[in-house]
Amino acid sequence: MNFEIKHKDAMGRTGILTTPHGMIKTPALMPVIHPGKQTLDVKKFGAEVVITNAYIMYKNDDLRAKVLEEGVHKLINFPGPIVTDSGSFQLSLYGDIDVNNKEIIEFQELIGTDIGTSLDIPTPPFVKRERAEKELEITIERAKEAFEINGDMMMNSVVQGSTFHDLRSKCAEAIGAMGFDVYPIGAVVPLMESYRYTELVDVVMASVKNLPDSQPRHLMGAGHPMVFALAVAMGCDLFDSAAYILYAHDDRFMMPNGTFKLTNLVEMPCSCPVCSTHTPKDLRAMNKNDRMILIAQHNLNISFAEIRKIRQSIVDGSLMELVEQRCRVHPYLLDALRNLKKYTAIIEEYDPASKNSAFFYSGPESLGRSEIQRHLSRINRIPPKRNLLLLPRSRKPYSKNLHDEFGKFYLKHVKGDSLSDPQDLWDDLQLAVVDVPFAVIPLEIDEVYPLAQNEAPIITDEDAKKFVREEMEKYMERFDNVIISAKILDRFNMYTIELDSGNETSKHPIRVYSLEEYELDAVKIDIEDREKINSIADYQFGMGAGKALFPGDVKIVKSRKTGKIRHIYEGETLIATLRATDSVFVLDREGARRLHSNMEYPKNRVVVNTDADPFAREGKSIFAKFVIDCDINIRSNEEVLIVNEKDELIAFGKSILCGHEIMDFNTGQAVKTRKGGI
Repeated sequence: MNFEIKHKDAMGRTGILTTPHGMIKTPALMPVIHPGKQTLDVKKFGAEVVITNAYIMYKNDDLRAKVLEEGVHKLINFPGPIVTDSGSFQLSLYGDIDVNNKEIIEFQELIGTDIGTSLDIPTPPFVKRERAEKELEITIERAKEAFEINGDMMMNSVVQGSTFHDLRSKCAEAIGAMGFDVYPIGAVVPLMESYRYTELVDVVMASVKNLPDSQPRHLMGAGHPMVFALAVAMGCDLFDSAAYILYAHDDRFMMPNGTFKLTNLVEMPCSCPVCSTHTPKDLRAMNKNDRMILIAQHNLNISFAEIRKIRQSIVDGSLMELVEQRCRVHPYLLDALRNLKKYTAIIEEYDPASKNSAFFYSGPESLGRSEIQRHLSRINRIPPKRNLLLLPRSRKPYSKNLHDEFGKFYLKHVKGDSLSDPQDLWDDLQLAVVDVPFAVIPLEIDEVYPLAQNEAPIITDEDAKKFVREEMEKYMERFDNVIISAKILDRFNMYTIELDSGNETSKHPIRVYSLEEYELDAVKIDIEDREKINSIADYQFGMGAGKALFPGDVKIVKSRKTGKIRHIYEGETLIATLRATDSVFVLDREGARRLHSNMEYPKNRVVVNTDADPFAREGKSIFAKFVIDCDINIRSNEEVLIVNEKDELIAFGKSILCGHEIMDFNTGQAVKTRKGGI
């Protein structure tokens, strides 16, 4: 295997793909080079890899003789990695081509292709199922044949299946098990040309979720920068573009926010070298070929700039914010983003547990982000108390700024029909803040990423109000009695209260039994440090982790500068450190031992083989090829336990990959070991 992940965000990843002619940084754009009509030196614009058509060379006698003599790299004057298409594009246009699968694969190997392609059947969207099934069987059979006859050449195998999700999944699973080097997702250009981005999301996700995590995925024909970010967030790593020259031929400028016709331009659309040194009038005065070359240069500049921006956003942890920006440039792209929400559970499995940037809420579409789903799932790890007091938002962190005027509290009885003595409500009380976008935030964990590291508009949209109301109801059912601040009811339109008469008019299926006024001083709003560390541990590692890590008396050391909890000791033994940047625990040796002793196998574990055992004990990082099992629910950037085949704890560290990737990869780091020798 030749692919290694470096950074992750959502299902997007930056990585290194190694080929015989060099390494490719992914996500990567592959400009399409016509083997007989090379127009631009694409290396100057940032191309590390290109794609060209083997069938065109095969069918043209002059090109065929030349490329067989000197090789494809010299023919198209590109020294780096070259991918070749097998003729499937021509097959989709003309219905038939004069070459078979075996012949074109052998030809690609003879001309020195880095990554060749089998001759699949590109079934277009929205055909009858009978046709899609028949052509899919041919594609899979040809993939098997390609794998058997191929020599040392790296190989593509294309996912087909038209717009039938189950057929896409079937194809991805079948060819994914064969062990190809790259997996293109084919026959999607008609969807993009007709702006059917919603269907594109379904096709891509049906394919990606069934392909190996350890190999790059190539979204074929996705050459417009408008779609790059969305595709990367779904797990696509490679794109090919003939659009840069095709659009230029029609005097069209590509931008991440759309396409612009030269005839409509008064000002140039960006600050690239072409736009900085020419005016629309200059270009319109040129002959067509000179103008086409300049517009193509602009299109390449913009396309590669977008790829660089996406790679940086993955490193920063802000990919989904970029996706939300890009998908708002066209209504049908916004449909696609909304459709992506139904795949949140899949994306969450790959999304890192902690990131370098804050969570920015930019509208209702942000409610579909995996960070929110993960939080709402993990708050159920914290053991419930008998009573709940829901407080309105304040400055973050909420637990440090609970001195705003809360107004009146509305007393609500969730279970049963009789009211408890109001004074009993202050015993066994859970305090939580209600806010957008995370709905309910228990105060013990309010500094954990991203609960304190997020921003949302002050003016709350109706979708967010509805979402928060629904999540509040789910959470409140865990408690016997709930007290809700009047400010929450007002903000989220839960009730209207006629204060003068004391009558309540319900606009929500929550019964209010009585109205009481309480002074804030009557409520103990300070969170005990011991309660806080237990809750954070449960939220981070799973229910029961707090008691496992801190069973007896502990010494809690706080930062002199910030007053935040930093270290937890038992006597002189360090158990864990609460990391300042995201308020999650970094284990020390004793903490790792305790977690291992009290959490059932395979919870929180990465299991290494006997070859890696001594290296792990020395504190060296764990490479994926040495892992034989792991907790599949591990997310990247989480604290994990490293054990051997006997479940003996030998080290601990931070996961680089998620559980699915750890099990699938055979290259690169899986865990960055903190300490060994346990």
